[in-house]
Amino acid sequence: MPKHFKQYDELDLPKVADEVLKQWDTEDTFGQSLKLRKDAPPFVFYEGPPSANGLPGIHHVMARAIKDIFCRYQTQKGKLVHRKAGWDTHGLPIELGVEKELGITKEDIGTTISIEDYNAACKKAVMRYTDVWNDMTRRIGFWLDLEHPYVTYQTKYIESVWWLLKQLYDQDLLYKGYTIQPYSPAAGTGLSSHELNQPGTYKSVKDTSAVAMFKVKADSTSEFLFKDAFGEVFILAWTTTPWTLPSNTALTVGPKLDYVRIKSFNPYTHEPQTMVLAKSRLSAYFSEKSFVDAGAWQNAAAGYAKDGKSIPWTMDMEFYGHQLEGITYEQLLPYAQPDQGEAFKVIGGDFVTTEDGTGVVHTAPSFGADDMRVARQHNIGTLTLVDLQGRFTKEMGEFSGKYVKNEYYPTGTAPDKSVDVEISIKLKEMGRAFKVEKYEHNYPHCWRTDKPILYYPLDSWFVRTTAKKDRLIALNKTINWKPESTGTGRFGNWLENLQDWNLSRSRYWGVPLPIWRTDDRDEELCIGSLKQLKEEITKSVKAGMMKEDPYASFTVDDMSDANYDNVDLHRPYADNIVLVSPSGKPMRRETDLIDVWFDSGSMPYAQLHYPFENEAGLKEKFPAAFIAEGVDQTRGWFYTLHAISTLVFDQVAYKTVVSNGLVLDKHGQKMSKRLGNAVDPFETLDRYGADAVRWYMISNASPWDNLKFDAEGITEVQRKFFRALFNTYNFFALYANIDGFDSNATQVPLDQHTEMDRWVLSRLNSLIKQTDRNYTEYEPTIAARAVQDFVVEDLSNWYV
Repeated sequence: MPKHFKQYDELDLPKVADEVLKQWDTEDTFGQSLKLRKDAPPFVFYEGPPSANGLPGIHHVMARAIKDIFCRYQTQKGKLVHRKAGWDTHGLPIELGVEKELGITKEDIGTTISIEDYNAACKKAVMRYTDVWNDMTRRIGFWLDLEHPYVTYQTKYIESVWWLLKQLYDQDLLYKGYTIQPYSPAAGTGLSSHELNQPGTYKSVKDTSAVAMFKVKADSTSEFLFKDAFGEVFILAWTTTPWTLPSNTALTVGPKLDYVRIKSFNPYTHEPQTMVLAKSRLSAYFSEKSFVDAGAWQNAAAGYAKDGKSIPWTMDMEFYGHQLEGITYEQLLPYAQPDQGEAFKVIGGDFVTTEDGTGVVHTAPSFGADDMRVARQHNIGTLTLVDLQGRFTKEMGEFSGKYVKNEYYPTGTAPDKSVDVEISIKLKEMGRAFKVEKYEHNYPHCWRTDKPILYYPLDSWFVRTTAKKDRLIALNKTINWKPESTGTGRFGNWLENLQDWNLSRSRYWGVPLPIWRTDDRDEELCIGSLKQLKEEITKSVKAGMMKEDPYASFTVDDMSDANYDNVDLHRPYADNIVLVSPSGKPMRRETDLIDVWFDSGSMPYAQLHYPFENEAGLKEKFPAAFIAEGVDQTRGWFYTLHAISTLVFDQVAYKTVVSNGLVLDKHGQKMSKRLGNAVDPFETLDRYGADAVRWYMISNASPWDNLKFDAEGITEVQRKFFRALFNTYNFFALYANIDGFDSNATQVPLDQHTEMDRWVLSRLNSLIKQTDRNYTEYEPTIAARAVQDFVVEDLSNWYV
């Protein structure tokens, strides 16, 4: 019996989308597609976990559409494509949001609010918008198992993360070190290098810079600088962070660089002075027109009008940097003294350049990695006169309690003058400033608070990624990057300049670091499972370190969710566990949490509760054949997946990765609610329908190119492509119903078709081969444009 083909009165894509979604829900189409392919070869896909404490944006529609395209294609090719949803539930985004809601700061946690209550608030907040996210995912047609997501705060997930950390620890790839690290006073925690390299973290700022004058002490080492000197002798050093000058303990020069002695006047006090700086930096501070030959210096100096204009100067001595090493100088701002080591002397360093500044590096070991390294080499002491809140300590006299960056003050309370300005003014008044000016440069900001970071000395735990650098690079070369330039460029360059991964976070809501240590640090233990933890607690109770087992209701080897619900491994519960060392000493947990990016990078294994469950199943679900996220994940999730899989399993975590570009406004500007150019994804879907929005996004630009989102473009897609498809179908349905067309009837032999029929069938088969090749090569835009050309030109304009 001929089939009746439904005809449509109008093109209403949102209505069609609703009808299809209802049918999918009624028939459980996604679930049935998996059942039909349960014995088929798998195509492994990993869903990068978003955080549901914020609402989704239009860029999430783009990201999810890209994922769905390739998963759906592989399903149609007969593969079994499991797609498990996930939620990223720890870390700064959640904590800072809860602090704002509760009207507290980090300092209030553990005092005005208990850690237990604070973490309960975080746990509640993090899943706030899951229904909204799920609704968007469903509406755009992204097939995803939303009923059984992996959740990073769940005990099973954390146990797998602990197991991974134990594997690193057992390979000596987990260690503790006191080093200079990026630190966010606003967030109250250290940051990893990949967090510091997220897109947009480096911002152009105008800071007060100063060339400070360090007064040289006369002794046998510096004697040559004082011969025929003009006034007092100073070494010039430039800094863009005058707030670090009170913590100065050394000056670093390049041993092989050329330096000169200059006679001139201070531009602010007009006092006669002898100054030392790199020869190649003379033009930055001294005008060639004001240069005076040494023989004419006395007359020129006597004639100086002391007005700060046309200041005469002469150069009468040249020497190498190594000749300055060992020279001592007076402390510039003597608020405090180093507790140990030498201080206030000139040392040599291989990192000194003459690209900017004076060729002399003001060295404050507490606030710079190079500074700390060279200071340790020369036994130079340190001064840390800034606290973890970013404020000067009590030793700083009139500056005590002031924030070193105005951005750290509560909104509306920052003073007119920053401490950089105040210190620069003080240097001028002391006759210790040679040049003070605004300097525009890029400065790193915290990826979550959007406020400047400091480089600060921290006791942190690190993953020794540099030990596996060559292997990380080699495995990366086997990954199919789309585009290839991201793998060889942005990601490849990142690996070439790899640093050890700062794992420690001084926060409250996250995966606790599973390391217990004695107070003297002589003995330590890394826990890799709840079974091991239970065994160690039993020993501790017997030794009298603990009165009872807080996890007594947990049964080892019972993998039921109900059993695991008896255990919470978060703070403060993990903090309360005291273990006993082999020698009988109490061991307490290191209070750090781990970097939230380790959570998400663990998902291939932790989503399965590996190795405690699904040990055999990992072989079928690892590595991923395909993943896709935004370009901002290049040094985020893409990196942590790669690092963990390489260090623990010595293989890649994914074979192909599509690095999505940004979704910008139609003018090419970043979307922002503050700027009023953000696009509501739900309003867009309501108006245009998911098909038109997805088609516009994919056909307009390749996934890895930035998309200038313009709603007029969706209208154009509706008019040009979907209208042609709609009219062609309605034309077919009209005459098929009139003629009683039966698609199951005997097929007409190809040679009996008209020439036009044969032509369009040939074009169709060519299109099928091309799009199949395009999808295999992860080129959806080429495929979409080919389909669009066929429908509009070949099928509609020519054939019909």
